[in-house]
Amino acid sequence: MKNLKIAVVGAGVVGITTAVELQKLFRNADIDIVADKFDVDTLSFVAAGIFRPGTSFTGPNEDITRKWINDSYHYWDNIKNSREASNAGVAEVSGYIFSSEYPQIVRNEFIEKLVPIYRTATEDELRLCPGKWKYGSYFTTILSQCSLYLPWCYSNFKNAGGKIIERNIDNLSSLGSEYDVVVNCTGLGAKYLCKDRKLVPIRGQVLKVEAPWVKTFFYGDYDTYVIPCFDSVTLGGCRQYDSYDCTVNKYDGLSIKERCESLVPSLRNAKVIAQRVGLRPHRDPVRVEKEILYNNGNKVRIVHNYGHGGYGITTAPGTSLYACELVREILMGNSKL
Repeated sequence: MKNLKIAVVGAGVVGITTAVELQKLFRNADIDIVADKFDVDTLSFVAAGIFRPGTSFTGPNEDITRKWINDSYHYWDNIKNSREASNAGVAEVSGYIFSSEYPQIVRNEFIEKLVPIYRTATEDELRLCPGKWKYGSYFTTILSQCSLYLPWCYSNFKNAGGKIIERNIDNLSSLGSEYDVVVNCTGLGAKYLCKDRKLVPIRGQVLKVEAPWVKTFFYGDYDTYVIPCFDSVTLGGCRQYDSYDCTVNKYDGLSIKERCESLVPSLRNAKVIAQRVGLRPHRDPVRVEKEILYNNGNKVRIVHNYGHGGYGITTAPGTSLYACELVREILMGNSKL
């Protein structure tokens, strides 16, 4: 009897995490990652990867949303506490979020009781950065750098017998003749593959700079941030709704640089080493659900896992574990299990 065959479509952080977790759940299955973009060409490669889900992040209901976030934190925390932490690009990081006007900006009900430390900033701490900061919080969280995590995951996936197939997919149901289940982790590509009008790109741009003296992250209100990573510091950012522009915009770059240098003046001495652009696949709610399609009369089992917006790295483990359970459910009664 032939082995169970599963295709994971998409090779960003959601796709590769889902594929690795599927290998743990279905030990004897043949699992392939099918994609046309890998590593530096994925959105995941652009993001800073700090664990800080936005309070607008939404699953199908409150309980599932919190489960995704909690499961994700524990997943990253387990890697952080393992021998593989540095190879996987996962580390603990602490810092501040300040606001000059809105106290709710510095609060985050999703993680205030989840991370080791989340407290109100002192009056002295509010003066750490130039500006008229009225509200602030200090917290400790996790950084997951995808330029390290993705290759580490690819290696683990292949060592466990997984195959990576470079291929452009324009119809998910066309894979039904080759695979028992197709897991759709295509991010923004699902807008066309699934004709999903709820999926909208939110354009982001960041600068990567050399500033090894910066060890603490800083957020100024919502869209100005300085995040130290393993080999650089990420400066951001912008959120441009329904923009498909993937080119670096010099004016966005100048604005980001000016805002971040105002927040952390020592960055004026930092060398810019790269500017990157990504289109966040925003959907409300994030889609992690089962679907049955038909291709030439044949049933095609699909599990979707996409629409994470700017929180793909943060929440990929939680939605991936959930998607794996949906794969198990959609296969129930299958003689191959």
